[in-house]
Amino acid sequence: MKAASRIYVAGHRGLVGSAIVRVLRARGFDNLVLRGSDELDLRDSAATEHFMHSERPEYVFLAAARVGGIMANYRYPVEFLQDNLAIQGNVIAGAFKANVQRLLFLGSSCIYPKHAPQPLQERHLLTGSLEPTNRSYALAKIAGIELCWSYNRQYGTRFLAVMPTNLYGPGDNYHPENSHVIPGLLRKFHDAKITGAPSVSVWGTGRPRREFLYSDDLADACLFLMSLPDDRFGSLLGADEHATGVFEPPLINVGVGEDLTIAELAEAVGQVVGYTGGVVFDVSKPDGTPRKLLDVSRMHRLGWRAKTRLRQGLESAYRDFLGWTEADRAGKPKAAGLY
Repeated sequence: MKAASRIYVAGHRGLVGSAIVRVLRARGFDNLVLRGSDELDLRDSAATEHFMHSERPEYVFLAAARVGGIMANYRYPVEFLQDNLAIQGNVIAGAFKANVQRLLFLGSSCIYPKHAPQPLQERHLLTGSLEPTNRSYALAKIAGIELCWSYNRQYGTRFLAVMPTNLYGPGDNYHPENSHVIPGLLRKFHDAKITGAPSVSVWGTGRPRREFLYSDDLADACLFLMSLPDDRFGSLLGADEHATGVFEPPLINVGVGEDLTIAELAEAVGQVVGYTGGVVFDVSKPDGTPRKLLDVSRMHRLGWRAKTRLRQGLESAYRDFLGWTEADRAGKPKAAGLY
């Protein structure tokens, strides 16, 4: 990409999209096409096609999605499947018709089987059953990978799927029921600190291990990938399995390469928030997948590594949360699921 390239960031108000916009602008990319869900409903195929045809972006970062934590996925599986299938299908089809040069589709590590070998390699896709608590979301993202792969094979497009590990950072969703683990814990520990509660209840046993990537690090990785020379970018776009006999989807993992238990994470969040009470693990609630650690060796070989340490990232995320609670009290709306 060049500084003057016309770039569409779908989902620019969400955690990932807002980070991509921050990083793009910091690097001098200012020819950005941005539309919120109140301006353009990406679930509407006709509206999306018209938008792509009229705006003619050269590069697309597809970060728009319906997202949420375990509880939201459990309660709204229909929306997590239907909305995400519609959003990604419409944007990817529109990108093809608009002759977009490159598209980056943002997925999730939940696409991998629940009991796949650790660390999770790209070749583990479709090798086993999924974690049931977020199966609808995972299936939608898998369909997005297949759609990118299909367009690449059939039409020679240059669409790449990026699978990040668990994310957190500025612009996150801190809803008490629909948030992911880190923003949810930040809110719980903060509320307990303010009210003087003797303990904080955390879902599950605390034993599952998770990897966490700061959102601006993911954005940096996305820009790194989109800026690769044609031959190196092309090498990531998968192969025609019918011709090569090799299962090689257009898929690359992005993470930090190390994890910690939920119990260790809860302790770290408590320290950042300044909460001095106890932690109680609610074993009646699901743990989810026992472990999700991504194999990020391909990104390392390309020359990219995450820079933000967990403590540093948590401190930044907590500052963002404090700003969000002030906005909430003032009645300013915040995104709560659909970006």
